[in-house]
Amino acid sequence: MGCGALIRFTNWAFKNKAAVILMVVLSLVLGIVSYFTVPKEFLPPADNPMVTVIVIGQDTDAETMAEQVTKPIEKAIGSVKGKKDVFSTAADGFTSVDILLDASIDMKEAKTQVQEAVNSIHLPEGYSKPIVSQLNIDMIPLWQIGLSFPGGIDSNAMEKVDNEVIPKFQGISGVSNVSVYGSQQTQVNVTVDQEKLAKHQIPLQALMGILHGKNLAVSVGEETIDDKTTNIKVVGQIDGIAALEALEIVPGISLKEISTIDVADSSSTFFTRVNGKEAIALVLYKEPNANAVAIGKKVENAIEQVNVDHKSAIEASMLISFSDFIVNSVDSMMQAVLLGALFATIIIFVFLRHIRMTAITVISIPLSLGLTLLFLWLSDITLNILTIGAVAVAVGRLVDDSIVVIENIFRKAQSRDFSKPVIVEATKEVASAITSSTLTTVAVFLPMGLVKSMQDLLLPFALTITYALLSSLLVALIVVPLMSTGLLQKGKLPAYKTPRQYIRILDWCLRHKWVPLVTSILIFIGSIGLYFAMPKGTEDATDQDVVLSISYPDEVPFTTVKEEVLQLETFFMKQSDVEEVILFLGSNPEDAEFSEVNAQNSGRFHVVMKSGASTEKLIGEIDQLKKLYPKAEMEVSFVSMMPSGGSTISLDIVGNDASQLGTAANQVMDEIEGIHGVEKVSSNQSDVKTVYDIIIDHKLANAEEVARQVQLLLNPIPLGMIKLEDQNTMVYLDSSMHPTTDHELKEIQVIVNEQLVPLSSIAKIDKANKPTSVLRKDGKEYVRVTIDVESQDLSKISYEITQKTADLSLPEGITIEMGGAASAQADQFAELFQLMAVSIGLVYLIMVMTFKTLRAPLVILFTLPLAVIGAVFGLLIAGTPIDIGAMIGALMLIGIVVTNAIVLLDRVRQNEKTMSIREALLEAGATRLRPIVMTALATIFAMIPLLMGKEEMGSLVSKGLAVVVIGGLSVSTLLTLIIIPVLYELFHFKKAKKQRMESLETQ
Repeated sequence: MGCGALIRFTNWAFKNKAAVILMVVLSLVLGIVSYFTVPKEFLPPADNPMVTVIVIGQDTDAETMAEQVTKPIEKAIGSVKGKKDVFSTAADGFTSVDILLDASIDMKEAKTQVQEAVNSIHLPEGYSKPIVSQLNIDMIPLWQIGLSFPGGIDSNAMEKVDNEVIPKFQGISGVSNVSVYGSQQTQVNVTVDQEKLAKHQIPLQALMGILHGKNLAVSVGEETIDDKTTNIKVVGQIDGIAALEALEIVPGISLKEISTIDVADSSSTFFTRVNGKEAIALVLYKEPNANAVAIGKKVENAIEQVNVDHKSAIEASMLISFSDFIVNSVDSMMQAVLLGALFATIIIFVFLRHIRMTAITVISIPLSLGLTLLFLWLSDITLNILTIGAVAVAVGRLVDDSIVVIENIFRKAQSRDFSKPVIVEATKEVASAITSSTLTTVAVFLPMGLVKSMQDLLLPFALTITYALLSSLLVALIVVPLMSTGLLQKGKLPAYKTPRQYIRILDWCLRHKWVPLVTSILIFIGSIGLYFAMPKGTEDATDQDVVLSISYPDEVPFTTVKEEVLQLETFFMKQSDVEEVILFLGSNPEDAEFSEVNAQNSGRFHVVMKSGASTEKLIGEIDQLKKLYPKAEMEVSFVSMMPSGGSTISLDIVGNDASQLGTAANQVMDEIEGIHGVEKVSSNQSDVKTVYDIIIDHKLANAEEVARQVQLLLNPIPLGMIKLEDQNTMVYLDSSMHPTTDHELKEIQVIVNEQLVPLSSIAKIDKANKPTSVLRKDGKEYVRVTIDVESQDLSKISYEITQKTADLSLPEGITIEMGGAASAQADQFAELFQLMAVSIGLVYLIMVMTFKTLRAPLVILFTLPLAVIGAVFGLLIAGTPIDIGAMIGALMLIGIVVTNAIVLLDRVRQNEKTMSIREALLEAGATRLRPIVMTALATIFAMIPLLMGKEEMGSLVSKGLAVVVIGGLSVSTLLTLIIIPVLYELFHFKKAKKQRMESLETQ
């Protein structure tokens, strides 16, 4: 866009002052309205490109799950479109199949395809229906509500929870689902006395039908009785324990005489506790695009209503509210924006020393923010820590265009009368430069949406910055010139001083080009070496709440697990810094809906800390406690809303020969354990469990019939329902036959050909230790070695692991594939490097269109290596690892640092019409020094709140980003003022030399 076209905006503003004033007011008002109207979220909605299928098979071993469930599912989903990889985990009691998809595929359609595929599978009896789920960020639970019961949890309390409390929360507009943790179901257990059964010669199998047909209500017809149409029902009903006990098993023998009957709940398999008391936790999920903050208020109102309606029986309280956290996060990011704006204002005032000129420049910040918020609203983009973070990143850049315009107007007004033509001329002089510099920055940010692995997160971030920058350009071309006529007509302007010291330095460098050039090249080479030597790490979580995950081997009895976990609960309750302790223990059936299955012997503590408490101190004490629980595996982490690879590296040992995988895995683990920074090494084959294979002789018995009988004998079997306190209650038959030795297992009696025979007489029983999980990738079995490492040295440790494993002599056909955090980070870095290349190409194209030549834009691109120097040294001084935020900061630098060079060389190109190249460079340097330094310092100081503030969980707007931008922009600005003029004259060496010779001749 040429200067003539751009200056039309300025001329239009002078002709339509009233319209401009109205637009300014509307922009500010609509911006404020948008801030309170746009939904507030933690992060933009983002789909996880994966569909998960889960099948529960209670008490089924991993090998059987793999054969009977995993393989049929893998076969069924073979034709799903966009499928990249299939990872399967068959473990004791469940199978989980993760289908990784291409990010461009419609996830809802993919989920439907998978659902249709698994619906066609006929699984053996005893397995749950396949549960298909596809997760996105919106499915992160935002609220946890605790329900406690002063009178204890009984069937009446649970009925109220199910029928009155849960529907109240499910009915809230915007709540998509309510998961229940710790919901206890009352059941009746019939425990058989084996000795009495033997005495009365009653086979256990005969008890299976004791309730069959006794508890039902069937409509049998309709007749006219007493001249009225009447329905007729046959009712068989067992009311209460007494009626059940009186049931006759054989003539003269009641159920009570051969068994013990009691009422229990399901806390023997899973339960929830809040602050040391048995409770129920409701976990609430919100609908996509719903306003989390508005829903949070409704949830709080619903809690108050529950307490009013059930004040004597149920007490509801908010345990965790991430909607409050979202408000705090967005507010803290807005504080960073406002502080950044304040710092930028101070810098401008220090340079201009004129209140009204400062006010004209700074007006671009609220106006640009107002327009940005309005565009976000119209684009249906939410306010979250990324979009607000984008504004915080851009706030220093918002004043750049206005600074250049007002500074040029001020300089022009020094020597001429202050008038509209002077303002228009001054604006026209820099219009092309500021438009080009703004468009180059936009050209860097917009392609961010092309990073596939983070597209859903980066696109709103990029659009927000784009809106902000384009808004600031419009303000600079329309509002700033118009305000200048009103505010600068009266009053004395401060004198403009020529920067003589800088001109002397620049002149010397132009005459001794090799000195600055060689120095810059040496420093650049050193910074590149430093980059490869520096750690590439992951960002640590910064929230103070703590999660302790605890798990025990499958062979440890649940009663032991429960006892030790409750001891830990007591420890947390005694800590003065702890506000609340929430405990989830066991396998909650509802977890499968969200692609998660917890083992029976696993639990999770969520510890809410008091404000200002020392989290590090608590984590240190937990580390000491680990020694007291040798059987338990404990992992401590900070609460995070962002699922991430963390600091775990995984190595997949893949091969066709499954028997060699374990040997190869052991070799790899032995090699890795000695590496510095590796905290723990384990594999899915580390956890083994004793498995007995009962191999039936098909000549003596039917394997299916024997399997059913043994299952009946060893597991509680549902018999049917009875009425208990007006509630239908399930009755379970427990044979009380729990073999503790090989001999007892062999002596289990089964019916074969109507005779009771010991199991050993019809079967061979093999004993073996087998892994509790079987992993498969794309139909082939593999072993996963998991390595927990120090997050700060992720890339360094990853490189060392790669080097050590590459030298291993593994069995033929066995390969190692790296995954986990290191692999994910490498993929993201690779995509960002590709994006940098694309951005540099776009920036060059825009500059060529602006300058209408290839050489000047090429000179400007040399600011990029100068920025690298500052970025690397900034990270080194700050002691910050190179994380994904730092990489995005480097990407931003491409757009930011070239703007100063554009402003400088645009003036040079204008000067060349009347001056020699050397004179043009010196005059442009003197003229553009102040706006370049002002814009750079405004951006740098606007970044300081991000540098000093608390990093929000999962935010790409990290300390690393701020360090990279501050360091890169500081060094590039200083060197741009010297190196770019030197390079420009070098690129026009013949012409410059000829001009100097002619100048000498004329002297």
